Amino acid sequence: MTQVEFPRNTPPEENKPEMVASHTSHPKAWKWQDYFTFNVDHKVIGIQYLVTAFVFYLIGGLMAVALRVELATPDADLLDPNLYNAFMTNHGTIMIFLWIVPSAIGGFGNFLVPLMVGARDMAFPKLNAIAFWLNPPAGALILGSFFFGGSQSGWTAYPPLSLVTAPIAQTMWILAIVLVGTSSILGSLNFVITILMMKVPSMKWDQVPLFCWAILATSLLALFSTPVLAAGLVLLLFDLNFGTSFFKPDAGGNVVIYQHLFWFYSHPAVYLMILPIFGIMSEVIPVHARKPIFGYKAIAYSSVAICVVGLFVWVHHMFTSGTPGWMRMFFTISTLIVAVPTGVKIFAWVATLWGGKIRFTTAMLFAIGLLSMFVMGGLSGVTMGTAPFDVHVHDTYYVVGHFHYVLFGGSVFGIYAGIYHWFPKMTGRMLNETWGRVHFALTFIGTNLTFLPMHELGLKGMPRRVAMYDPQFIDLNQICTFGSFVLAISVIPFAINIIYSWLKGPLAGDNPWQALTLEWTTSSPPAIENWEVLPVVTHGPYDYGQEHRTELQSSATPEASA
Repeated sequence: MTQVEFPRNTPPEENKPEMVASHTSHPKAWKWQDYFTFNVDHKVIGIQYLVTAFVFYLIGGLMAVALRVELATPDADLLDPNLYNAFMTNHGTIMIFLWIVPSAIGGFGNFLVPLMVGARDMAFPKLNAIAFWLNPPAGALILGSFFFGGSQSGWTAYPPLSLVTAPIAQTMWILAIVLVGTSSILGSLNFVITILMMKVPSMKWDQVPLFCWAILATSLLALFSTPVLAAGLVLLLFDLNFGTSFFKPDAGGNVVIYQHLFWFYSHPAVYLMILPIFGIMSEVIPVHARKPIFGYKAIAYSSVAICVVGLFVWVHHMFTSGTPGWMRMFFTISTLIVAVPTGVKIFAWVATLWGGKIRFTTAMLFAIGLLSMFVMGGLSGVTMGTAPFDVHVHDTYYVVGHFHYVLFGGSVFGIYAGIYHWFPKMTGRMLNETWGRVHFALTFIGTNLTFLPMHELGLKGMPRRVAMYDPQFIDLNQICTFGSFVLAISVIPFAINIIYSWLKGPLAGDNPWQALTLEWTTSSPPAIENWEVLPVVTHGPYDYGQEHRTELQSSATPEASA
């Protein structure tokens, strides 16, 4: 890859970082304590997102284990029903708003997008830092709400229930989600401007990495949908604290309007969580299969198609809310249509794997595991997208099993794949592959043991969101509880592997996977301004095995460029 020098965007003198020796062979890096400050470097912000999100993942996971221990028996013997409701509400809230969305978009997006498009930073670095620092107080509000009983209305916060249970805790919950939504809007605006305006001039649109296409579609979707949720939550906040009656049925309010406002965002939120993961899949699979991605344009345009169609499917969550027949028919059709671009991606990934020289690294194992999990979740999602079946299984454990296959088997597996793939770039160190495979095996087994029996529970009629249930469901619930223990244990080798490898793992070199996208042309970990000399794109990001491919060079020097 040839190189050319561009003028450097030199920060003002007072904003220049202090340079210190790093633990790799590269001479300059941030101090460790800089990761705890208001730092405007997109790479620092990306790692801040990932680490903070993982802490909340542990908290939300502990809540999930407590819920499953409670459900091991039909009676309420560990958590009283109110505390169970609070754990259930905030487990879902933390996992969605403080784990998957911040890590997939904020973490990987911030770290990778400028590197992948050849920029030295995001378009608005200070706005980027502000977007991250809205998340910790949001998490503090959610955890602090437990001192006031905890929000107990479910992560949907449907009125009138949300208006009559634990009002102070519910207010804190609403403020937390508004903060997270504001963070999402600011971050999305930054991503759109960065990708559209700051990619290197030599990069054509059919050379933009598919992860960037996914982040662009995700950001546009967030900009359209997040303000609607914020509006609904502000109106709910007014009903709760200021005597208004937007959603109070006894005062002329309409609770169904709230459902429309909530789901107009919260079904697209599924795509906010999974589209960046699709982007990660499109980066991991061709590298570790040593084969060009199949159907580059189809994958890129399908991300945009999901963004558009995803705005017109929200009512399938409301088939039991007095929805008229014509509306049920329209949203059944739109829900089935949105499965088409998703199927395009899955077909392209399988076709890329077919005949490839597959290296079964831990990143690749999680990517392949995601394929199987997401297909399972997608098939059950298609069944629930049809109104007659959805009416039968609505608010049963079938729904819980479905969305955990999509969001845990999909999003979380994708986050793990991304961490194992880009950890060498982020830290300059390699993770231990043996412990990585142990982590994958435990996670794969635990996921299926926990969530597969839930489909049968739902078909047999067990309702979700209850602490006490009919004793006929005890056997399947105990299998689910055992699976949750396996999932909890699976985090231990991962955490040990991350911490030990970050400190003492073998040096990775700049490009240990011999990948072709631009982030691998700089040092590992990247220099503070990413490159001494910005790269010129001379080939596609997935041209593995192509005769014209040239070996990627590490961050070029002016002498090498000359």
